[in-house]
Amino acid sequence: MDSSNFNMNEVVAVELKEPQIEIEVVAEKGANTKKELIERLSEVVALPIDEAVRTEIETIKQNFYKLKHIETAVAKKAFIEAGGLEEEFQTETDVLEEDLKRLLTDFREKKATFSAEKEQEQAENLKKKKAIITQIKALAETNGEDFQKSYNTYKQLQHEWKAIGQVPQTAVNELWKEYHHDCEKFYDLVKINNEMRDYDFKKNLELKVALCEAVERLDAEKDVISAFYQLQKLHEEWREIGPVAHEIREDIWARFKEASSVINKKHQEHFDALKGKEEDNLVAKTALCEILETVDYSKLTNAKEWDEQNKHVLELQAKWKTIGFAPKRDNVKIFARFRAACDTFFQTKSEFYKSLKGDLEANLAKKQGLCEQAEELKDSEDWKVTTDKLVALQKEWKTIGQVPRRYADTVWKRFVTACDTFFARKNSQFSSRKSEETANLQKKKDIIEQVKNFDTEIPADQAIPMLKAFRTQFNAAGHVPFREKDKIHEEFNAAMDVQFDRLKVANSERRFQNFQSGIKDANTGEKSKTRLLGERDKLLRQHERLRNDIQTYENNMGFLSVSSKSKGGNGLVKDLQRKIDDLKAELELLEKKISVIDEGLGF
Repeated sequence: MDSSNFNMNEVVAVELKEPQIEIEVVAEKGANTKKELIERLSEVVALPIDEAVRTEIETIKQNFYKLKHIETAVAKKAFIEAGGLEEEFQTETDVLEEDLKRLLTDFREKKATFSAEKEQEQAENLKKKKAIITQIKALAETNGEDFQKSYNTYKQLQHEWKAIGQVPQTAVNELWKEYHHDCEKFYDLVKINNEMRDYDFKKNLELKVALCEAVERLDAEKDVISAFYQLQKLHEEWREIGPVAHEIREDIWARFKEASSVINKKHQEHFDALKGKEEDNLVAKTALCEILETVDYSKLTNAKEWDEQNKHVLELQAKWKTIGFAPKRDNVKIFARFRAACDTFFQTKSEFYKSLKGDLEANLAKKQGLCEQAEELKDSEDWKVTTDKLVALQKEWKTIGQVPRRYADTVWKRFVTACDTFFARKNSQFSSRKSEETANLQKKKDIIEQVKNFDTEIPADQAIPMLKAFRTQFNAAGHVPFREKDKIHEEFNAAMDVQFDRLKVANSERRFQNFQSGIKDANTGEKSKTRLLGERDKLLRQHERLRNDIQTYENNMGFLSVSSKSKGGNGLVKDLQRKIDDLKAELELLEKKISVIDEGLGF
């Protein structure tokens, strides 16, 4: 696995803490954290043991301890920055490391058992095959006294030989030579029936021709690695097939060998091409190193410029990850050069941000102050005012810069919790109120229907009190949704006006009743007293203006000494008197309205 393909997520996570440490990624498994590595290790340990499993387990182990080294370095750095002494630093127990050790122990035990069993099995197989060779050798020395019996025994021994599994690797070649020698000796020395021998040679030839064709078809296989491994299996099959006629033995072997050479050559060319690609990769990686090494740190004077450069460095790291192996002789060196350049950048960046520590502490103090204000408001029931205050605090929060990283989550959660507590209570309150207002709206609609359907046969002296009772019920029904308020009042007043018009009720009386209804509705909820006082001041100003107008008209009446007996003068006096009477009626209505407000205010 290419040591250059390190885990970029981990690099970012510790960029202000420790030098970047390369992390190998388990091929095609995507394991990038210790937990994922342990989960993958648990799966791999359960698999049947082979070379791929051994390789992957070793890679997982190496990557795990690289991650652990990063975590330990970060924790140690934070401990020292917090005022601790380096010699007093102690690592905490790592539960995942205990899991790793347990799984590795399980695997070692499993591997030891597997190896012991395999060695035992191979040793037993070696004994069995040597016993078969001994029997074949004995058959070759019977001189064909009972051909049919010897031949049948020989075929059975061949069948048994093929059924036996692997033997120790050190004995493979010598065992095969001995087996083949005695098989050929059996055919060559024992006086067997030529037809049977030719038939056997013919069947063996057919099998070997089929293997030659199989190898020749591998030339069309696009995956040269797969073709190479398939070729190894075909060679194993070739070894298990008996001899062919002496005169064609060399020819059939030459055909098989030639076809095999084609596949082997492609396999070699594939790796030669990889070496060429590795040279290109070295050039590309060298270019990335040069870019990092030429960063002009003197031009990075603020956090924004550092963040932009940081993004560029992370992009270079991501690009590095996409580049494959460099040549083996240069791979470690070029990665060390790249890592050193990254370390220089992140170390310089860390020193810059340390210089900003004073600003971070000041920002922390400001945000803690906002937390205290939010916590003081979280239990308030003055919904409108408190909402405005909290929204203002949230806007102010956004204007404050960053705080020390170790406090960022804590102070944010504290502020959000206080805000959320208030708004959750507010939502609960208004949700309940909304249901109640919807029910009140339906009540008022029902009352309007009763007014519209009022019995017109009821006498006026009985009908008017009943209609007033409807108004009392309408007012007592409570608040309705704000967007429906004006509409429902207008609908009710219109229905009442129809009835009062029919009953000839004075307009001033209707106006007073409407006003009285509106005052009762306004005398509930937030800021009701302020609204009533404002309405009272307005009415008092109107009252004073009417009194002045009446006084003016009455004074003018005194000057009309002329013509009171004449027709024209008498009409003018009547007009003035009617206007004065109207103003006095309006004045009386204002006084009644003021009394209603005073009653609502408790004056």
